[in-house]
Amino acid sequence: MAKQQRNGKKNLDARIMTIAKKLEKMRIDKGYSSYENFAIEFGISRMQYWRMEKGTNFTFTSLLKILDAHEVALSEFFEDIS
Repeated sequence: MAKQQRNGKKNLDARIMTIAKKLEKMRIDKGYSSYENFAIEFGISRMQYWRMEKGTNFTFTSLLKILDAHEVALSEFFEDIS
């Protein structure tokens, strides 16, 4: 169920997009309008972080690194995601 094809364009799993949007919201809520500035400040590859906010590249290592930057526990991050 991860990816589906429609008109030659990949549609990402809605759960992945929910996580991606939450990461973007957390960054903005923390006061970073630019994903690049956030990534640089916390030692995360800019492209890697951009891909995560777009839902195209998820590794648990990267997710954990971002959650550490936000000082958010994994359980707390997922508590409102079903």
